[in-house]
Amino acid sequence: MVQSLTLAPRYRLDDESTWLVGIDPSRHYWLHLNGDPQTQIVLPGFIASSGMLWKQVFKQFRSLQPGEKMTIARTAGVLNIHCVSSNCYAIASEIDNAPVWHLFDRESLESLLMSAHPDWICAPTDVDLGRRMIERAFSQPAIA
Repeated sequence: MVQSLTLAPRYRLDDESTWLVGIDPSRHYWLHLNGDPQTQIVLPGFIASSGMLWKQVFKQFRSLQPGEKMTIARTAGVLNIHCVSSNCYAIASEIDNAPVWHLFDRESLESLLMSAHPDWICAPTDVDLGRRMIERAFSQPAIA
């Protein structure tokens, strides 16, 4: 039996805590982990190369049923979105080598996915987040 009400806490647009730091130009979602300003995480986002692809992905997202998953390919890695229930979605990631799911309500995740549109421009303050992402990339060893 599928439970229609999920009681797990999730990121919501009307949260009292500010969990969204920003969205960088490469569409990575920068979040305060569980609303904690001391802990930032970066989740892969979605970039659409055309308006048609953007609409197609939105239709696929809106048609997700509980228990279903959609995978969106990125240049580096993938974005996995799981439908937990009718108003609870998860983005899979890893923290300290442990798999985790970051839970969102439908409105919040749709708002993040809106930034995938080819005409979207990030806020000037979020350009610095993109610079930080590049700095992180250059601080990693080239060969593991």
